[in-house]
Amino acid sequence: MTSVTLKNVCKAYDKLLISKNVDLEIKEGELVVFVGPSGCGKSTLLRCIAGLEEITSGDLYIGEERMNDVEPSKRGVGMVFQSYALYPHLNLYDNMSFGLKLAKAKKSEIDTRVHHVADILQLTHLLERQPKALSGGQRQRVAIGRTLVSQPNVFLLDEPLSNLDAALRVNMRSEITKLQRKLGCTMIYVTHDQVEAMTMADKIVVLDAGSVSQVGRPLELYHYPINRFVAGFIGSPKMNFMSVSIEDTEDERVKVKLANNESFWISVEGKTVNIGDRMSLGIRPEHLLNAEQADATIEGKVQIVEKLGNETQIYMNLASADADVIYRAADTLDVEVGQKYNVGLTAHRCHLFHRDGIACRRLHRESGVDYDAMIAEK
Repeated sequence: MTSVTLKNVCKAYDKLLISKNVDLEIKEGELVVFVGPSGCGKSTLLRCIAGLEEITSGDLYIGEERMNDVEPSKRGVGMVFQSYALYPHLNLYDNMSFGLKLAKAKKSEIDTRVHHVADILQLTHLLERQPKALSGGQRQRVAIGRTLVSQPNVFLLDEPLSNLDAALRVNMRSEITKLQRKLGCTMIYVTHDQVEAMTMADKIVVLDAGSVSQVGRPLELYHYPINRFVAGFIGSPKMNFMSVSIEDTEDERVKVKLANNESFWISVEGKTVNIGDRMSLGIRPEHLLNAEQADATIEGKVQIVEKLGNETQIYMNLASADADVIYRAADTLDVEVGQKYNVGLTAHRCHLFHRDGIACRRLHRESGVDYDAMIAEK
């Protein structure tokens, strides 16, 4: 178990810059998730840590040792790839012990390690089977087990659940999380699925076009996104955005006016906001309310109604919004496509973004987030 530190790390292919000035500190025993859309550079960054890609500039430390020029096999890392990459002609025992045999480990040590890991992953009764006789989830556990038996200092997982069906993904992400907690190991996990990131991570790293947009604990990113990209990426369904104008400002609150001319105060830092500015107001679908309970209301034409049993998601067309506004109600609602529908905005749940996407710092203190510690870290 050890730490991983990246200092101003860049990765380029010829003139194409993939990873841009990445500064990260991953502590011992943390489960850190790299998340972002396809093509944002998260897998490339993981491969740089593993040594499978050469760092163009900057420094990589694993523990106290600089690793830029150290061979992958000597970095003390173990990597689980998106594909299982199991040997089809070998049984599970031989697949899991293959690396140790190449390293000429003693047979007694190999046997001890394989059976110990198989017991942790509940694979002991399957050790004589070949991969073709296993389910997708079992094959993924074998791939993880093959890495575990080598006892690396750092575990690297590159979208390991992307080949599994939805139900199995949910099961396997909880199994990986429990395994990491049990072993107390340092783990870096890459995914494009923000639900996986929110449910698994001690700390999330949001990447956008090769750059780090924000680093923080899951609820910090959810309640206090630093910019509009993070606000729109974290959360499912994603945050609603609508255009507003600024009527008044104070140091610790801003008065916004909606397209329907309703005005209300939002508890955000107002030092960088000017009267008359056009800005984006953001609010999450689950934070919209019945119109009677709100500080302001919006009305839209219903485009889609998704009745999921435990909740209803209503998509409404609103002239001032960038896309359909989504209202997520924890109930079954009697709403029809084509009708006009009113929903309410709650001031303390609103976010405010400048034209360049930078967020005005929210000052409302959300439960479950150590607000003072979060601000101190910034």
